[in-house]
Amino acid sequence: MSTGTLLRQIPGTTPVHRLWAGTKLLAVLIMGITTMAQPMWPVLGALVVLLVAASAIARIGPRAFPRPPWWIWLLFAYGGLINAVAGMTGIEAYLRTTLIGVVLLWASFLVTWTTPAADIAPAVATLMAPLRKLRLPVDEWAVATALCLRVLPTVIDEVRTLWAAHRLRPKIRATTAAGDRAVDPVSAVMAVVITRGAQMGDAIAARGGTGTLTGRKVRFRRADAIALGVVVAMCALGIGLAHLI
Repeated sequence: MSTGTLLRQIPGTTPVHRLWAGTKLLAVLIMGITTMAQPMWPVLGALVVLLVAASAIARIGPRAFPRPPWWIWLLFAYGGLINAVAGMTGIEAYLRTTLIGVVLLWASFLVTWTTPAADIAPAVATLMAPLRKLRLPVDEWAVATALCLRVLPTVIDEVRTLWAAHRLRPKIRATTAAGDRAVDPVSAVMAVVITRGAQMGDAIAARGGTGTLTGRKVRFRRADAIALGVVVAMCALGIGLAHLI
């Protein structure tokens, strides 16, 4: 799978890039709730149109989208064959469920492609602020979410490099258990993840601690209200069409 731009911001100055990170997260939440409550074709069609338009406005090219490996398509075809036992109803339900997953992944990727990683933690902390009244660790959750999104692309690249190096090593005897052969790459991946985590922790401490990640405030602007209104309108349009057809 191509991961060159996966979970990485694609620089730009488009209206989608300028939206508040919290607005984009709320949009994904609204789309997720809508697809769970009304998983119908008109709703999914409306959301696909919305995502196509948002991607075009954000100037997200086809190369940004991940390219699944061949075995993903094989699993998809296998799932279709299994559901074909139930006839057209099973196939239709399978395709609809798959499209729901694609829509939500697309929306999530669009957030990471158009949002700096530094904006995620303040947005999550702001959206979850009411939970502070319940004495829940909102800031810690926001920091953990932001750090995972920030470090994951680097870890993916490191893992790919380690795996490529492992494949270049001399072949081990076939009598060696599969579990034993997996020890070295798994240990190397764990070491890399721990090292990256320690380095990021030192960098955060040097900059004043985790409070600096959630302390930045961003105002909710008119463009954010318009964007959320468009998302809600498209969801409502899809639901309305579903009940009319």
